Amino acid sequence: MQGHYPLVFEREMGCTADELRGWLPGACGGRALSWRPQGVDVALEAGSVAIDWASLEPRRIALITLPRLRVRFAAQGVDEQAWQRFMRYFDLYTQRGGG
Repeated sequence: MQGHYPLVFEREMGCTADELRGWLPGACGGRALSWRPQGVDVALEAGSVAIDWASLEPRRIALITLPRLRVRFAAQGVDEQAWQRFMRYFDLYTQRGGG
């Protein structure tokens, strides 16, 4: 999890597009979602967050194949503190494995 989130950034996530779509309602805290073919717009207070994704080649390690997505987050018209809270919650919700 990052300490500070810029208003626009990209990251790689180890999941499929279907997995991400399944997580988004919960990861966005039940906020209103407007779906697009490769993305979603999330209502956040007076503004919105656009989350877009594109599939990348899977990562292969020996016989293991891991899915990858390039995910772009872009907040517009949102309060800085609300944006930071949203992203911290999103990251905690979508965190997988680890120990």
